[in-house]
Amino acid sequence: MDRPVSPHSVLKRDHPATPIPHESDPWIVSLAIALAFLVLAAVRLTIPSSYYFDEVHYVPAARELLEGGRYLNQEHPLFAKQLIAMAIAVFGDTALGWRIVPLLAGGIGLFATMRAMWFASGSRFATIAFGLLMASGFVLFVQSRIAMLDIVMMSALSVAAWHFAGSIREPETGRWRLAVTGLALGLAMASKWNAVPLAILPGIAFLVARIAAHRRRLVTSTRGIPVPGISLWEAGVWLGALPLLVYFATFLPAWNLQGSPLPALGLLGMQEHMIALQSQVFKAHPYQSNPAEWISNWRAIWYLYEPVDGAQRGIMLIGNPLTMLLGIPALFWCLVSGLRDWEWTRLAIVAGYGVSMGLWLFAAKPVQFYYHYFLPSCFLLAALALALDALWQSGRHALVGGVMAASLVLFGWFYPILSAAPLETERGFATYTWLPSWR
Repeated sequence: MDRPVSPHSVLKRDHPATPIPHESDPWIVSLAIALAFLVLAAVRLTIPSSYYFDEVHYVPAARELLEGGRYLNQEHPLFAKQLIAMAIAVFGDTALGWRIVPLLAGGIGLFATMRAMWFASGSRFATIAFGLLMASGFVLFVQSRIAMLDIVMMSALSVAAWHFAGSIREPETGRWRLAVTGLALGLAMASKWNAVPLAILPGIAFLVARIAAHRRRLVTSTRGIPVPGISLWEAGVWLGALPLLVYFATFLPAWNLQGSPLPALGLLGMQEHMIALQSQVFKAHPYQSNPAEWISNWRAIWYLYEPVDGAQRGIMLIGNPLTMLLGIPALFWCLVSGLRDWEWTRLAIVAGYGVSMGLWLFAAKPVQFYYHYFLPSCFLLAALALALDALWQSGRHALVGGVMAASLVLFGWFYPILSAAPLETERGFATYTWLPSWR
């Protein structure tokens, strides 16, 4: 596929310019990276063989959904738990059944993020670099191996980003891509509410772009950016009504569960009930942290550290100590250069980071954890990929190659403590806790 044109050039026309031949679509390389990631993440997937960390909340809730029993874990939406329940039905009520969905969601999410980067940037190097940075960034890997809700949410959002960017770059496919975008946004929100601030961005972006096109018939005109051939009212169906319809539809299977508040409260009342549960004040947790500590990669979470399945094992959640820090100046570069060059891809990444981080600055959730940085970290690594692409294009190949190699080497070094490998001694964690705050 030819390289798409730059986004800011599209803003000056009613129709996108014809893509010019430049770079080939790296979809095969992207698929290979995602498959290699799946293989590495599948190693020791069923260890520990019992619940660990937040699996104690979500697996029992999924089992009750499968059996038509009690309505557990009412503070979170249902879709990710429904997928886990279906996997238990297929693979059994074992560690494989609990974790196969997160594993597959991680691979799909990684591939989808690379497709989104390709359609957004048109850069083969940035696309491949983003995939390698995500795969070696620690957070995606750890979350792909545990039965939590976050990875399903991230995967659905990545699919939405892929097809929304694709609808802009290939407007002849715009209608079905926007429909897929809306479906994925609904499923992301139906997995975990962290997705909600990001889910409204495509609709806002479409509205702002259409206003910028200066169409006299703002609502009904099908001319102009961002997707010629699609009117504003139709975009509202795909990006507004469809996600909400999908979101609410996922609650219907829980209507008759024991203890379900849905019959009494209704779908809207259920949302208020969930807000109240989310806002409860819980006692302090030894691994809780705050946004400043996420940005500085300061506070780790030990999902597991105990003798289990015949050996001392551990699973630590922290970001790659190199790329999570390099991503901060890269994000700033995206902001400055994006405003200077009117480069919408860079500005969209900054907006995504700001919106997904802003949620935790204002959310009425008193106890927060590093895994809440999952979505912002994806935008952070996207910014780093674009910054490295700019350096690569300027001829600084050694510097860029060094950063990419170091990221992969660090992932390899930490792999045992990310994948529940046997440790030699009870204090084996000391090899990986470079900072006291990581203990």
